[in-house]
Amino acid sequence: MFLINGLEQDTLPASDRATQFGDGCFTTARILEGDVCLLDAHLRRLQDACQTLLIPFTQWEILEHEMRQLASGKTSGVLKVIISRGSGGRGYSGAACQHPTRILSVSAYPAHYARWREEGVTLTLSPVRLGRNPMLAGLKHLNRLEQVLIRTHLEQTDADEALVLDSEGFITECCAANLLWRKGREVFTPSLEQAGVNGIMRQFCLQQLAHAGFRVVEVNAKEEALLSADEVVICNALMPVIAVRAYDQQRWSSRELFQFLAPICEQTR
Repeated sequence: MFLINGLEQDTLPASDRATQFGDGCFTTARILEGDVCLLDAHLRRLQDACQTLLIPFTQWEILEHEMRQLASGKTSGVLKVIISRGSGGRGYSGAACQHPTRILSVSAYPAHYARWREEGVTLTLSPVRLGRNPMLAGLKHLNRLEQVLIRTHLEQTDADEALVLDSEGFITECCAANLLWRKGREVFTPSLEQAGVNGIMRQFCLQQLAHAGFRVVEVNAKEEALLSADEVVICNALMPVIAVRAYDQQRWSSRELFQFLAPICEQTR
């Protein structure tokens, strides 16, 4: 069941631009003990995306109330919020779209994350590369065909997650997570000026690391940079942080960065 514009229903008009053009944005939040973790950050993400995409959504107080309401009473879960430009007219022009659509849904928390946190994950190089698009880079917009293809290829391997490069060969992210690696007291993460999603947990981790005295650097780096790292972790709003134990022939046993971030990232209600 979905909550669409405040009503419980399972159907969306075929004319909605989420369906027609992938015209919208979304965020995926963790529910923990009845609260939406990092709620303010998720709302800011949607606000920033709507501003960039010129979607005239204004019902932020209603949306926040609905998010809190759906999380209330649930021990754990996943809350997904989609905002589309709505319906109106035909063709690419959105001039007739005056009433954006908001869609909320709740699903079960992924069971495998507990095992991943305990054991760490393995990465494989994805054959799918992200196109460079600085206008949309960083946003969690509804155009996710690249991620669908990345996941499809990943499911044909034994790896847990995919290392994803952009069309120029620079490390960008994973299929459904951001990436950080450590060398000594320096922590590196890919620049997202050309491609990728600026994840909520990525932002949180970078803030915490900077406050703790780590030197945090956003870089344009090739695959070789990862192979020389002391430690690699991935993160997203649900995981929230997981150590990478292997990529290709490389193995990592250090958990310094993971052990610093993991307990902090569990305290985000």
